[in-house]
Amino acid sequence: MAMTEGYRNAIATHGASLVKYIGLVNDQGTELSGGGYARKQVYWSDPVGGVIRPYANAAKTEDLEFDVPAGKVGGWRGFSAATGGTNYGGESVTVETYAAQGEYRLKASLTAIKHLETV
Repeated sequence: MAMTEGYRNAIATHGASLVKYIGLVNDQGTELSGGGYARKQVYWSDPVGGVIRPYANAAKTEDLEFDVPAGKVGGWRGFSAATGGTNYGGESVTVETYAAQGEYRLKASLTAIKHLETV
C-alpha cells in the first residue's frame, strides 16, 4: 500500500524542521569557502505531495542568493547549522564555473526535497 499524501507531507514538514541552512558545494562535493560565501538560512514551502522548496524569506517569495568564490558550483546541501552541524545531503546542479568571485542563485522553482509515495 502506498503512503498517503498526508503522511508524506508530515514527513516533509519534519524534514524542513531539520534542514535550517542551505550550502553550496563544488563539482567534487566539497563545500565552498572564501569569496564572501556563507550558508543561507532557509524557509521551506508548505508541503504539497510530499515536496518542499527552499526560499530565502519567511514570505516564501525569494530565491536563495549566495556570494561565491572563483571556482565551480556543482550542488547544494542541507545543513542543521550555519557552520558545522549535520549535513543531510542535497542534489547536484548543472555545474557553473566562476572565473572570479560572483553570485549564484538557487531557484526554488527548480529545487526541492521530494518525499516519494513508494520506492
